Amino acid sequence: MNNQPKKIHIVDDNPAILDSLEILLNMEGYEVKKFEKGSELLNNLKLNQSMPDTVLMDMWINGEDGRDFCRLIKEDDSLKSIPVLIMSASRGLSNSAFENGADDFIPKPFELEEILEKIYRFTHN
Repeated sequence: MNNQPKKIHIVDDNPAILDSLEILLNMEGYEVKKFEKGSELLNNLKLNQSMPDTVLMDMWINGEDGRDFCRLIKEDDSLKSIPVLIMSASRGLSNSAFENGADDFIPKPFELEEILEKIYRFTHN
């Protein structure tokens, strides 16, 4: 049995959201790595540094579009199996998130239980 903690990479330009999700997920036993830009996440993934079990990404990140990074991840054969969950306060953009390869959509403001349930579903499949 594998007792390694599941790895979650979070991308958001709001430090309060990054910190609160890190605390919550650490308390649930996840190993968390935080990024403030999608480009930082993509560089990390391409360098093959600590591949995550799931990526939790905001849709709008400091002028970057999380959907673009989701699509790039899903188009890369070595990365496409990583589940990507996109978060956004723009609830009407959920279809757009799915069209760009998102495995799930989380509306902001989010319920902590909803995030935990969705992350669990994708990391413990």
